Amino acid sequence: MDIGFIGVGNMGAGMAHNLLKAGYTLTINDLNRDRAAPLLEQGARWGDTVKQVTMQSQVTFTSLPRPTDVEAVAMGPDGILANASPGSVFIDLSSNSPTLVRQMYATFKAQGVHMLDAPVSGGVTGARSGRLAVMVGGDEDIYQQVKPVLDAIGDNVVYCGSIGAGSICKLAHNCISAIVAQAISECFTLGVKAGADPKALWETTRWGSFGRNAGGIHMLPDTWFSGNFEPDWEKGFFSTGLMRKDVGLATQLAREFSVPMALANLAEQELMEAMNRGWGNDPTGKVRLLQEERAGVQVRGDFPAGRTRIVVDE
Repeated sequence: MDIGFIGVGNMGAGMAHNLLKAGYTLTINDLNRDRAAPLLEQGARWGDTVKQVTMQSQVTFTSLPRPTDVEAVAMGPDGILANASPGSVFIDLSSNSPTLVRQMYATFKAQGVHMLDAPVSGGVTGARSGRLAVMVGGDEDIYQQVKPVLDAIGDNVVYCGSIGAGSICKLAHNCISAIVAQAISECFTLGVKAGADPKALWETTRWGSFGRNAGGIHMLPDTWFSGNFEPDWEKGFFSTGLMRKDVGLATQLAREFSVPMALANLAEQELMEAMNRGWGNDPTGKVRLLQEERAGVQVRGDFPAGRTRIVVDE
């Protein structure tokens, strides 16, 4: 299969390398040809223009910094759409706007060209090693058709749903990462200023329930996604009342040492509202129902199929 790859920077270079390693014929293009030199030495072909890359490829990838870059390369007068053959596939690996992705998809489809959004997560090291999560949105039959190609890029390729779903998953993932990073920053600065050693904070956090359970993410199918908020007396559970007490003690300590704790204060307010609902003896996960109410959506899923069913209030 002939594959085109546009954008061989830090992330793109690693993914392109793994496509070559898997035996695919690869034509590449980048604004900076010097970045392509290692790939050319490994057997990739150089395309002087996006047009040339697209015309030589059954599948064309983009891995670019911003949505405006993707739009220009994909929709420009000499871009992918203008030169793609009917039946060919365009796959955007960039972190992109779901709204833009859906607009482009409709335009591509009208001209008989398939499009998938497939942003990745795993960083530069993951791109080089092939240990990437690939989050794919688009027509499922096209996904199945090109899945062997995507498997050459990442070790965890997930079909997320219709077009734009991959981008939604990537944005949610990165936003969670940013919020958790800020929460860690808040609590570690509090801990150090109040007198704890950074190494002790790190060790206790990574080996406590949060660290061992990856913040509870692996338990969600059995709790939140299933709508099960009943106490599990056999496995034990942490109650909302106890969590409210502990977070309250943390924010009290922060005030004593003048440490700003914006996220902690928000979390405390959520827990206080849950207490006012009479949920003090329920597991802490039940607090998520407050956000569901505000958002007008229930997050429920059927597992192990791995697809989350989103029910939006009418």
